[in-house]
Amino acid sequence: MLSADFCPTIEIKMATTARSPIPARRKLRIALWIIASLLIIVILAVVAGSYWFYRTAKAALPQLDGSISVAAGVTAPVLIERDAHGVPHITAASVTDLLFAQGYVTAQDRLWQMDVSRRFGLGELAEILGPGLLKSDKRHRYLQLKLTAERAISVLPERDRGFLEAYTRGVNAFIDTHRDNLPVEFRVLRYSPRPWTPLDSVIVGINISESLSTSFPGEHTRENIQAKLAPELAADLYPNSSWRDRPPSSLPREQQFIQQQFIPSEENTSPEHNEQQSLNAGDPLDSDLCDTCIAGSNNWVVSGAHTASGKPLLSNDMHLNHSIPNVWYEVHLKSGTYDVAGVSFPGFPFVIAGHNERIAWGMTNLGPDVQDLFIENFNGTGEYETPAGWRKPDLRHEVIKVKGSPDVSFDVAVTRHGPVISDLIPGEPRKLALQWTIYDPHALAFDFYDLGLAKNWQEFRSAISTFGGATQNIVYADVDGHIGYQAAGFIPVRASGTGALPVPGNDDTHEWTGYVPFDKLPSVYDPASGVIATANGRVAPDEYPYLLSNEWGSPFRTERIYKVLETPKKFSSGDMLALQMDDYSEFDRLCANHFVYAIDHSKRSSPAAHKAADLMRGWDGHTGQNSVATTLTVLSRRKLWRMMLEPKLGAQWEDYAWFDSSVAMEKLLRLKPQRWVPPSYASFDDLLAAAVDAAITDPVNTSAHGKDISQWQWGKFSRVDIEHPIVGSVPMLKSLPHSEQIVGPGDHPQSGNGSLTVKAAGKTFGASERMTTDFSDLDASTLNIVVGESGQIFSTHYDDHWPVWYEGKTFSLPFSESSVSKAAKHKLTLTP
Repeated sequence: MLSADFCPTIEIKMATTARSPIPARRKLRIALWIIASLLIIVILAVVAGSYWFYRTAKAALPQLDGSISVAAGVTAPVLIERDAHGVPHITAASVTDLLFAQGYVTAQDRLWQMDVSRRFGLGELAEILGPGLLKSDKRHRYLQLKLTAERAISVLPERDRGFLEAYTRGVNAFIDTHRDNLPVEFRVLRYSPRPWTPLDSVIVGINISESLSTSFPGEHTRENIQAKLAPELAADLYPNSSWRDRPPSSLPREQQFIQQQFIPSEENTSPEHNEQQSLNAGDPLDSDLCDTCIAGSNNWVVSGAHTASGKPLLSNDMHLNHSIPNVWYEVHLKSGTYDVAGVSFPGFPFVIAGHNERIAWGMTNLGPDVQDLFIENFNGTGEYETPAGWRKPDLRHEVIKVKGSPDVSFDVAVTRHGPVISDLIPGEPRKLALQWTIYDPHALAFDFYDLGLAKNWQEFRSAISTFGGATQNIVYADVDGHIGYQAAGFIPVRASGTGALPVPGNDDTHEWTGYVPFDKLPSVYDPASGVIATANGRVAPDEYPYLLSNEWGSPFRTERIYKVLETPKKFSSGDMLALQMDDYSEFDRLCANHFVYAIDHSKRSSPAAHKAADLMRGWDGHTGQNSVATTLTVLSRRKLWRMMLEPKLGAQWEDYAWFDSSVAMEKLLRLKPQRWVPPSYASFDDLLAAAVDAAITDPVNTSAHGKDISQWQWGKFSRVDIEHPIVGSVPMLKSLPHSEQIVGPGDHPQSGNGSLTVKAAGKTFGASERMTTDFSDLDASTLNIVVGESGQIFSTHYDDHWPVWYEGKTFSLPFSESSVSKAAKHKLTLTP
């Protein structure tokens, strides 16, 4: 033990030692040693982490060859043959064995996606991803999607419930035998999936319905905007029809009629403008106003009279949000007379769009108004008013688990119309209840089995007559040469009103009285023209007696498709792909012509604006990556919207969004109403010229792309960006060589312009698949998705579709037994 006398001596010596200077070279050596040590530690950590990630991801890759015993899962061996693109072709002795295998195989490739999809709908993402997903979870708890799924299952026929249970057993057979080598995302996030259930499959279907049918935020926004505008101004912004509309049952319009009625008059245009034709619109990315950001879809069918083979061709490219893995999973299912190939939803059985040996079908969203907001009148005791008196709402207690944070709990009040969702709308003081068709369990049926069995038009229509979920435009073709179109889904009939804006809920004035009967929905069979196309535009003819939609899509894309298909040409499947990649934008061309004319005639046009006009002048309307005219037109139109809307709406101008906004703009450009010209401009032409000037001098644009507008190629502005939601956020993985094979394709330039060119082109959305069924040879039919069949990182099929999708190519999809066998690269048998 040290004495007290000894301690000061030590202190003095230490102080003396501390005063000794350290040589500069030694300091440098120490600093370099520390830096090198830290660098080595970092490198070792990166190497170790990368090695762990690689080994973990590789260990999770599924078995593709040989045999796997699934005990009581199947009653007879099931053959799974995968082609060169990873597409499984499944052959089973019974439908239940087939669906078991579909569930098993889909889980092999997409288990983490399936788990996230169900958690998304159930409002359980924050449990694994933390507080950042709490907003999404709250939304889905308020929408009561779990309860909705439970009610839907409770009324399912026994046969259909059995289908879901067979699929569920297959998913769980994979989970139970792979707990030790689950996909790497589970390991990174440190959780394990619970068993799959039939309810989870229904939730997957509901998720799609939500993404395609949600209109209540737009209805609420429209109410706020219209409250600030005179009626004629609101009518300008919210059109719901156009002279360009082409419902499937309508006859082609005469070009002479179009020219006489709708080309701007001589006093408002130039000879150059008269020579231009008019058709599509643009997709602003990172813009002031995203006037074409809503994703759409295309489908069309042509009879043998228009094809080189003399047999029908049917094409479909559904425009949905991009993701890794892709929203679709290609699959070929065969058991007895059930023999169907096409795309499926991971987590849901059967094929959604595709073909069997006799018929083919493809879908686009019809876009009906299936949601209404009701303003409920609550009293001080928590009751709400009904025609029969005051009533207590049902209260649903919700508890959300949040990773790393306390649970979040709240109650959801449910009235006779539906859940009160006011908390989902910032600043909304009223109690707004949401009525939605999916809350009727009978309106949430998914009968894809009978659709896959259909052999002719009559059986096809019968199969989709009870179709629930998001209402669809479905085109049809068969081996006998027939073509057709049928709208399918549940669309409410209202006692009064349109449902476009919130309405009082304390009486029955606006109640739903039923649904549009299936046999009254738009339909056409073997039209004389031999051509049918839909692209989210209006499908109801002028004399149609029911209200279907308050917000049809822009007509430009539909018009372009018809214009191409009605040319005197014999088409091949290659021509169908070329049309799916078509980047012609008639609406942008129309806008460019108006900007050019305005600059030429305005006395206030700047020299810079005249240079822009020269770059837009004579443009052919194609929105290629190198097109400068596209960039100038789209940016100028964004500025024009702002300059018209902001003086009238203030900051709320940014909230304006309308699927038919291109129709609104076309009318404003043609008529040039003074009511939209701000006081600081003498004429509409001055306003247009100023919009161009504002676009080309915007510091955001000039700082990013330079002041030389002749170098503003469209590909610098129009991008597509696809990354894995988890690994794409890890800088270490993004820095690795060939990181696109891990995190996804990343950011790339693209042609096309939003949802208004046939080739959909948004930063986060586009064609989710491209399909053409060729009835001259079903083995020559083509189908590809965006990135790859597998969601398993390091799988050869994780990203092998990407180059083909990006370059506008495709794959053939073998269908006949001999072609499937010949194309097989892997063969796996599931045995009892």
